[in-house]
Amino acid sequence: VIGEDNQYIAYVAYPLDLFEEGSVTNMFTSIVGNVFGFKALRALRLEDLRIPPAYSKTFQGPPHGIQVERDKLNKYGRPLLGCTIKPKLGLSAKNYGRAVYECLRGGLDFTKDDENVNSQPFMRWRDRFLFCAEAIYKAQAETGEIKGHY
Repeated sequence: VIGEDNQYIAYVAYPLDLFEEGSVTNMFTSIVGNVFGFKALRALRLEDLRIPPAYSKTFQGPPHGIQVERDKLNKYGRPLLGCTIKPKLGLSAKNYGRAVYECLRGGLDFTKDDENVNSQPFMRWRDRFLFCAEAIYKAQAETGEIKGHY
């Protein structure tokens, strides 16, 4: 950056073969996760992202839109409010379910798993599913509202 010490502009290019066709999530996780994960960087800002038209055409869009989500949650005339459960790693399935319950009971419409949460030894998918289902049912019973977890 002209006139700024220790500030630089970097251009990074990736071959398209690195990315799964049609997966916005894969593309952004790869680009942002890899570049922003460099420990040597103390501050970084993504200012531009160019996606070749041929690759953009592989994106088919979401399987359904906001109206389907509103119908599932029976929420209309206002923004939907949700969050990703944090910390994303390290919680037991029981504590993860507790976090889901507290968020939903506290007024959120939905919670979601972070993309890094899969089925790790400390929190297997089936256990997490059961505790999250319990959290949803309990929050729904106490609030009288439909809640979701994705």
